[in-house]
Amino acid sequence: MALTDKAIKALKPGPKARKAADEKGLFLLVNPDGSLYWRLKYRVGGREKLLSVGVYPQTGLALARRKRDEARSLLAAGIDPSASRQAEKIAKADSFEAVAREWLAKESGAWTPAHTKKVRQRLENDVFPILGSRPVDDLKAPEILAAVKRIVNRGAVETAHRALWCIGQVMRFAVATGRASSDPTPSLRGALPTAKPDHFAAIVEPVALGELLRAMDAFKGAPATKAALLLAPRLFVRPKELRSMEWSEIDFDAEGGPLWSIPGEKMKGGNPHIVPLSTQAVAIIRELEPHTSRSRFVFPNARSAQRPMSEVAVLAALRRLGYESGTVTGHGFRATARTLLDEVLGYPPHLIEHQLAHSVRDPLGRAYNRTTHLAERRAMMQRWSDYLEGLRDKAAKVVPIRAKRAQ
Repeated sequence: MALTDKAIKALKPGPKARKAADEKGLFLLVNPDGSLYWRLKYRVGGREKLLSVGVYPQTGLALARRKRDEARSLLAAGIDPSASRQAEKIAKADSFEAVAREWLAKESGAWTPAHTKKVRQRLENDVFPILGSRPVDDLKAPEILAAVKRIVNRGAVETAHRALWCIGQVMRFAVATGRASSDPTPSLRGALPTAKPDHFAAIVEPVALGELLRAMDAFKGAPATKAALLLAPRLFVRPKELRSMEWSEIDFDAEGGPLWSIPGEKMKGGNPHIVPLSTQAVAIIRELEPHTSRSRFVFPNARSAQRPMSEVAVLAALRRLGYESGTVTGHGFRATARTLLDEVLGYPPHLIEHQLAHSVRDPLGRAYNRTTHLAERRAMMQRWSDYLEGLRDKAAKVVPIRAKRAQ
């Protein structure tokens, strides 16, 4: 006798599991704990097999029968429903989305929650809807290019470049784990339009910079905010890297001089970075130490010592000093350093770019590691701090930028 919804609701568990039969091999397995599992009994090659059809009540009677009929249709065509389901699982496990989520889970342990969220949203919003269901080993360069060009077409060129980077990382992970034979993304180098660089307002005239440094010295505010404000032009790291500085990352007794070692998960490119600390930078950090050393962060959040300073703290301090967004930003100190180290202090561009944590390669095309030219970078960072100190005290020899460029 076939089951009914009323009969199913009246089923009571017993001391042992028992079957409540429906029709055509479908039955409910009634477990002692009261759980109800749909099963389909069928035969292939003379052997009796069972197929899981769902769990009641999530899978109701009508749906269970529909799944039963689908399975029996496969049997009629000579296909084992269990083997078909396993094949679907394998195909799904090797889809781009499945591999990407596995890669994301692996990498996220070394990333900040905010960065993990950005990467996940980039994949979910721009990549999965187009490539997510595709078998990862079937993806070829033209299909990937078409997907990222959709992002370009809406005007988000930088987002397209970031999405392509994500796709490349997933493809390399797929190759490493045996799900794909190759990564087609290197062949797409140069296929996207160049992203327009973000232009952050910066002061590059020495006299104006000296005035800003004197205003910073006179800033009246929280010790952590003032210290971050003073370090921003001296270290010229990205604002996010500066505000997330941790005491454990600083080695005041490093051989050759104090160092700040930034782990790769905090860096834009994902590679560890070393920032030599000048005597002036060390003095600023040491002065702050009694105020924040109990926190993990050198610049803790005002509301919670377990979080770093707000991302707008330095920017807000600059606004309090009267500097508008079109004049200077926290990120703009990188442009300030790049310009003056090159055009006034005469340092070679590759050394400056390396300290800016930009990708720098040797004559053979190999990427420099984080310790490359460390001695030269120590000397450069100390001279840079000395130069800023001179500008602040009006004692530096001021070289007009325009005159220098004309040489």
